[in-house]
Amino acid sequence: MSNQMKPLSIVALLLFATFICNAQFRISGKVLDLNTGKPVDYATISISEQVTNKIIDGTTTDSSGLFTITGLPKGVFKIAASFLGYNTTQLDSVFLPDGNKTNITLPVIYLKSNSRELTEVTITGAAPVVENRIDKIVYNTANDVTAQGGVALDVLKKVPQVSVDADGNVELQGSSGIRFLINGKPSSIFGNSLADALSSIPASQIKSIEAITSPGAKYDAQGTGGIINIILKDNKAKGVNGNVNLSAGTRTENASVNLNMRSGNFGMNAFFSGNATLKSKSPGLQDRKSYNPSDGTTTRLIQDNYNDIKRNGYQSGFGFDWNVSKADIVTGSFEYSNFSNNRSGLTQQQETVTDNLSNTVSDVQSLRNSGSSMSSHSLDWSLDYKHKFRREGEEIDFNYNSSFGRPVLQYSQDQTMEGALNPFTGTSSYNTGTDNQTNISADYVRPIGKKATFEAGVKSNFQHINSLSNVSVLSPSNGEYVDDYLQSYGLDYKMNVYAGYVAASFSMFDFMDIKAGMRIEHTDVMLDYNNTHIPSYNTYFPSVLLSHNINDKQSVKFAYAHRIERPEYDELNPFLNLSDPYNITTGNPLLKPEIGDNMELGYSRSFDNGANFYLALSERINSNDIKPYTAFYPDFEVGDSVYQNVSITNKRNIGTEYNSGLILSGSTPVVKGLNLRGNLMLFHRHIVNTLDESITNSLSLRLNMNVSYEITDGFIAEAFGNYRSPFNSVQGKSPQMLTYTFAVRKQLWHKNASLGITATNIFSNYINQVTTVTTDTYDSYSLRQIPMRSVGLTFTYKFGKLEFNKDKHKDGYPDMPSDN
Repeated sequence: MSNQMKPLSIVALLLFATFICNAQFRISGKVLDLNTGKPVDYATISISEQVTNKIIDGTTTDSSGLFTITGLPKGVFKIAASFLGYNTTQLDSVFLPDGNKTNITLPVIYLKSNSRELTEVTITGAAPVVENRIDKIVYNTANDVTAQGGVALDVLKKVPQVSVDADGNVELQGSSGIRFLINGKPSSIFGNSLADALSSIPASQIKSIEAITSPGAKYDAQGTGGIINIILKDNKAKGVNGNVNLSAGTRTENASVNLNMRSGNFGMNAFFSGNATLKSKSPGLQDRKSYNPSDGTTTRLIQDNYNDIKRNGYQSGFGFDWNVSKADIVTGSFEYSNFSNNRSGLTQQQETVTDNLSNTVSDVQSLRNSGSSMSSHSLDWSLDYKHKFRREGEEIDFNYNSSFGRPVLQYSQDQTMEGALNPFTGTSSYNTGTDNQTNISADYVRPIGKKATFEAGVKSNFQHINSLSNVSVLSPSNGEYVDDYLQSYGLDYKMNVYAGYVAASFSMFDFMDIKAGMRIEHTDVMLDYNNTHIPSYNTYFPSVLLSHNINDKQSVKFAYAHRIERPEYDELNPFLNLSDPYNITTGNPLLKPEIGDNMELGYSRSFDNGANFYLALSERINSNDIKPYTAFYPDFEVGDSVYQNVSITNKRNIGTEYNSGLILSGSTPVVKGLNLRGNLMLFHRHIVNTLDESITNSLSLRLNMNVSYEITDGFIAEAFGNYRSPFNSVQGKSPQMLTYTFAVRKQLWHKNASLGITATNIFSNYINQVTTVTTDTYDSYSLRQIPMRSVGLTFTYKFGKLEFNKDKHKDGYPDMPSDN
């Protein structure tokens, strides 16, 4: 660990030691569905005195049906569990003995379902929008009014500890090295263009988003910044039901349909969603100077341009779950995704060359006509088998999932001198490829006594990327494009990762909960490109999570995780995008994996009025740090062509980054019906750039605020603002961003439908993005005006029935598992 880390580490340990000073009494339990044996998440748990019936405490269950309450006095109590669609189950005469270090585990609480049609159900409670769990943050989109009609990127802007810039680049706790999952599984749709993939998922299709900043050993080690898991909507209720979501606006349009069918021990769900970002104009300006040391000339290039931009995409799929028996569950899914973007525009170019005495050598004006597009088709499928043993909590899970993606990149551009009729140069390229990924895993969980759990598993990941680029150049003599085989190329990339892990969770001295694990991954890489050889390597990934409940409203945690960031398809693909021949972008097949060490010390506090907050210190150290990097070339040779006055931008391993952060998030009711929710992140980046032998320091702020007001029952208004400050990059400065959204939603027809209006950045058509790049021989100032103003209308409708009175066991209860 570097000397710069030592002060923060000492402070973190002292703070942690201060918090773990008072052990508290703890009671825990589990709530399961009587018929299916599955966990009931978000069930309400209330504890009341046996004699007076006075409620003294309560909580809700997590996704595993588990709950824990601390700080209870001794006495005799009643414990009740309830949830929508179930009859309340109550345990009477629960005796809590004296002693503040006693842990009591209740017998499993089974909830018996009842029968009601959807139109008869009155929902009196819902999961909170933000849940701060011990190992992750869960953002539930159902009650998010300002995200209605938007896409996944709009929802991510509101997730605590996550920030999104104007180009759709996502950061988690200040790090862009994020592993994205859909329903807990990887997908090839994220490999080619993350921003376009996230723009193709309508917000109406999302149930929740999980931000996992310090993943344990069970998770893949990929992603130095952590994991973001997008969970799509489903419905476990029996019967036939579904929902329709429609939105139309001045900038985006979305639609989705979900259908759920369940009878007995078998259920199916199907969905279709589509979205489009309507054609919009984005003006831009670049003013740059470059110096050629070989002849002492300076070139100033001014490019005044505009681009017409549009996006569209759709997804469809189905899934099933089958309870073969009380101990055996089979689930599967199949999805198809298709999304694309298109850009076309004109650029006025003026290139002026002066000598070392500032005399004009040449002054050329020209017009460039350019276009580019990206499209991706992806198939994802999975099959999962879970077996539950007789011991409560012991199970083994086998999973197979695979995805097949076919990305296509293409561009064309030609340049015409001022006053000329025909172009003097031009280039076009078509780049097609495939991205195949297959994951096979087995995970085993076994409780050890009542206070510990052991986990182990193995996994294999197989990825095969193939890319072929065909380039054509304009022949000015006849105006036709001819193939240029010297600029064309082929790429074949294979990466196999074999992993195994062990992990354990247990309580120490009745006051500290510990989750610790070790994961090892062996990586084989084959790269068929310019005779490149990459040796195999082994990497160990330890992780630990320490947590302590000070009382029922306060807790503290410390987490550490060792992570890796292996480059994705678009970062590796050496395809040269020459749609702007002065500013070329490409991939880098020689990228090495980025290695990360993540530490987080957090304190959470809740209050009786429903307010809560989370305060954390974070430290992230990335070696072989991957960053965009720009190099200038007076002459750049590609095949038999030479491009002049060219900047080349790709990802490179630039050195080491130390990212120190202060994070504060929370929510509070202000007055009846008025709630305030916010998230603040302050980061200091210290980057040691070994490519340029330079050091960069930067302080950046991320801030968002959400205000909601329930005007009447079923009629709610919200306002959301998001600010991202400018910060220093390794070669210049990245832009700031400010967006804001207003929305209202009215529920109709006994709350089976809703109608909403959303408006974003209504007082300005564009947000201005200024980016600078500075090197020894190159200075660039770029202004992009990104259209952001939009107004939209959203309609949602729920249909069908909820049926809960299904098969019973002969004694009214399922068979109870027992210890071996």
